[in-house]
Amino acid sequence: MPLGLPCQTAPASAAPPQNESIEINLGAPSKPFPHYWEQMFGSGRAVLTMRESYRSDLRAVKKITDFKYVRFHNILSDETGLYSEDAQGNPVYNFSYIDQIYDGLLKNGVRPFIELSFMPSKLSSSTHTHAFWYKPLPNPPNDWKKWEELNYQFAKHLIDRYGIDEVSQWYFEVWNEPNIDFWTGVPKDTTYYQLYDSAVRGLKRASARVRVGGPATAQAAWAEKFIAHCIQANVPIDFFSTHVYGNDTAKDVFGTDEQISRRDMVCRAVKKVHDQIAASGKPQLPLIWSEFNASYGNQVEVTDSPFMGPWMANTIRACDGLVNLMSYWTFSDVFEEQGVITQPFYGGFGLVAEYGIPKAAFNAFKLFHTLGTERVASQSDDVLVTKRDDGSYVIAVWNYAPPEKQGPAREFTLHLSGKHGTTAMISVVDAEHGNVLPAYDAMGKPKTLTGDQIESLKRASVLPAPHKLAFSGDSLQVKLPGWGLAVIEIK
Repeated sequence: MPLGLPCQTAPASAAPPQNESIEINLGAPSKPFPHYWEQMFGSGRAVLTMRESYRSDLRAVKKITDFKYVRFHNILSDETGLYSEDAQGNPVYNFSYIDQIYDGLLKNGVRPFIELSFMPSKLSSSTHTHAFWYKPLPNPPNDWKKWEELNYQFAKHLIDRYGIDEVSQWYFEVWNEPNIDFWTGVPKDTTYYQLYDSAVRGLKRASARVRVGGPATAQAAWAEKFIAHCIQANVPIDFFSTHVYGNDTAKDVFGTDEQISRRDMVCRAVKKVHDQIAASGKPQLPLIWSEFNASYGNQVEVTDSPFMGPWMANTIRACDGLVNLMSYWTFSDVFEEQGVITQPFYGGFGLVAEYGIPKAAFNAFKLFHTLGTERVASQSDDVLVTKRDDGSYVIAVWNYAPPEKQGPAREFTLHLSGKHGTTAMISVVDAEHGNVLPAYDAMGKPKTLTGDQIESLKRASVLPAPHKLAFSGDSLQVKLPGWGLAVIEIK
């Protein structure tokens, strides 16, 4: 696991001062700062990837983040046409949609992080469906040998089509959140182990170079016992994956009755699993957080709002060094788990709303991409200090407040020591900058948009160009409203 800077997290109950003076020593020790938060994104289910609206949003997010992987549900389901059986019950494979899906991703410069889900109907032990609008089947297979063979044939086809040198750079993750209602096996853990073991046998039979892992649990669960199972059963595991959301409860994630804020939940959970892996029999096992966001529900005031800028900045700061990859759920609101979208802004998970309209979170990710590749040590929880390869510095500073209450404006005085440039350029995402919601509200929040309204909202969503920030000696002053994020480039 990569080593990061120590995390200094203020108690959630501590009220921040309205003015903060921050000492920043640009000559302080630095460590590599891999952009682990922007290498992978989640998205709507497999068949949606063939829509032009999906691919347009993918290209937009790729442009601002250069992300490398995308993860989605339902690649094995009936709607992709992959698996069926003839009248005698013999497996029949059809890779037509599979090829279109993966060809489309690769053409747009993104590789698949393959979540092996959900069960094809002919292979499902039950007709029970999950509550999602598209009714996936979260059930064990009715024939374990056929399940293993499906995984073998799937991986073999991909290797034959794309070559093992390419496919070995992909990830194969067995299932999704088997500890909750996405898996009906009883008991959940041991029946999932059988699912995993059988899938691994099939995948590794196609090639030992295929990367496979799991268990993709909800609520940061199963790390200790799943790794112990893999060791005891001598089953390959190339990475451990799990999920958590900012509004998950301490009871579900830690088994305690404490109150953990939305601000701190994700990185508290990441640290828990990081430490469990470090103490396990596979302490070097990569940790991939294959789903996270500030909320698992649809909340306009969270995922559609400028709240996401400071929330995400703090998450990047506090999770650094504890995880290999984190996959934000999701890059686009081309998404149908709750059904067809009924209005442009409904608290969808994506960085891009319906009609390709960027949200404030899109602009925040655009700014985070400009951060450097080295992180400079800092004592404040409200800044990230980074250094680029060319020697320039990029500093993020933010005014976090919970989504329920914007809180007061705060003025930050950044006192810089050490060698630095003399020109500072600042970009801001807040309620009035890079935030499309006020323009949408002014339209009366229409449920459908005309072409002119779409273009108007796209113009309103554009992040203003950076402007010059004057030095006062070696200090910079930045005033931010609640939910404000600023990124300062110093040359």
